[in-house]
Amino acid sequence: MWKTMRKTEIIILFFFFLIGYIGCKGDKPGEDDTVTYGNISITVDETFAPVIDSQVYTFQKIYTYSKINVRYKPESEVLDDLFNDSSRFVIIARKLKKEEEDILKKEAIYPKQIKIFYDAVAVIVNNENKDTAFSYDQLKDIATGKIKKWNQLDPRSPLSDIQLIYDNPGSSTVRFMKEKINGELSKNSFALKNNAAVIDYVSKNKNAIGFIGVNWVSDRDDTLSLKFLKTVKVVGLKSDLPEANPDEYYQPYQAYIAQKVYPLYREVYIISREARAGLGTGLSAFIAHEKGQRIFLKSGLVPATMPIRLVEIDHQEL
Repeated sequence: MWKTMRKTEIIILFFFFLIGYIGCKGDKPGEDDTVTYGNISITVDETFAPVIDSQVYTFQKIYTYSKINVRYKPESEVLDDLFNDSSRFVIIARKLKKEEEDILKKEAIYPKQIKIFYDAVAVIVNNENKDTAFSYDQLKDIATGKIKKWNQLDPRSPLSDIQLIYDNPGSSTVRFMKEKINGELSKNSFALKNNAAVIDYVSKNKNAIGFIGVNWVSDRDDTLSLKFLKTVKVVGLKSDLPEANPDEYYQPYQAYIAQKVYPLYREVYIISREARAGLGTGLSAFIAHEKGQRIFLKSGLVPATMPIRLVEIDHQEL
């Protein structure tokens, strides 16, 4: 009888060991983490550094035994970390394409894709530039190079050739703008290193137009965001929606992003390869639920999983 019980216990223990092994498939060997404890790496589109820094800081303050190593990279490099299993999850401004999902499914990894907030690409100009409002068609013509000079927008403009400044050749902003214009960018386009470099360049060059993630200038309680807002102007754009007011120029305020009348809005996703309930799952849940969503709201962005209250906009420049 005892021998039979002993044999049964061994079989049960082996069964649970096997389940645990299968559940950990896709994670690095030797990892030992839970939803609130451990040490993991994630990779994030550099465009979203300010707000994701806030998310990770808050999560680690609440869960003091968690350590999140965040790598900020251009979008073209972010997915490499997901595919080679060096990051539990990534944050990018789009969902996976079918062929990208298939890469993971071949490894028996079925990625979870969670919409976490709505972002926008903000268009910025130098503080001394008086041209601070474009129609959507004008913006497309500027981006493609059909409009090359400032006096094509305003014959009275003393400025010369338009310079288009982007954050990185492989960035989500460059990819997004190519999709919006359905073509290649103007030959007057230049890529720097990151969003902060774009703001700095535009602040020093009157002919420049910069394209950045709005979270770099949207948080009115953040000292860095306020500093940037003192050095550049945010451009208002006419909507591409037929139901929008044709005479209105929309800046990337929360309400206009939420209503999708600001034409350069986009969705941002967590894409996770974590096959078990580890620290990546815990951080994902934090970001996608109330506390994390409130951080997006406070940062001037539009949370994806909680309603926001729309109020009358006071038309002051960002």
